[in-house]
Amino acid sequence: MLEKPAIRHDLRPGDMGLVIALHGREYAEGWGLDRTFETHVSRQMAEYGERFAVDPDEGRLWIAEQGDTMIGSIAVTRDSPTHCHLRWFCLARHARGQGLGRRMLDGALAYAREHGYTTMTLETFSDLHAAAHLYREAGFVMLDEQPVPRWGRVIELRHYELKL
Repeated sequence: MLEKPAIRHDLRPGDMGLVIALHGREYAEGWGLDRTFETHVSRQMAEYGERFAVDPDEGRLWIAEQGDTMIGSIAVTRDSPTHCHLRWFCLARHARGQGLGRRMLDGALAYAREHGYTTMTLETFSDLHAAAHLYREAGFVMLDEQPVPRWGRVIELRHYELKL
C-alpha cells in the first residue's frame, strides 16, 4: 500500500534538481514540450536558489512526496513587497485527480496572504486544463492569451492574476 502524499517546504539538497527533472519529464510526455522547457525551468530555479540563499523571504518552494519519491511541486516567489508569482506547479501523472494539487495551491495562496502580498500572477498555457480549473476556482482571472512558438511547438501562452 502506498503512503499518503506529504507536502513539505524544508528544502533539501537535490530538491531543486528533482523539480526541474519532474517538469522536464512530465511536460515532454504529457504535452510534447522539448528539452528547452527543462532549460527554461532550470534557469528560473537557479535564479530563485541564488536569491533564496541570500534572503529566505524570497519565497517558498513546496515538495509533494510519496514515500521517498517526489511527485509534485509548487512555489511562490517574491517580485516586490506586494506582488508575488506562482511557479513550478507540477504533479506526476499518477498523483493527479486526488486533491493534492488543490492542497498545494491552497497552501501557496495561504502563504502569499500571510506574507502580505496583494497580487499574485502566473504564466501557463492552454493545454493545462486541470490547472486552469484550479486557478479559476481560486479566483484567478486570465489577463491575456497569445499563440507563441516556444519549447518545440506553438502554445497558447496565458497570464493570470489574483487579487489577494
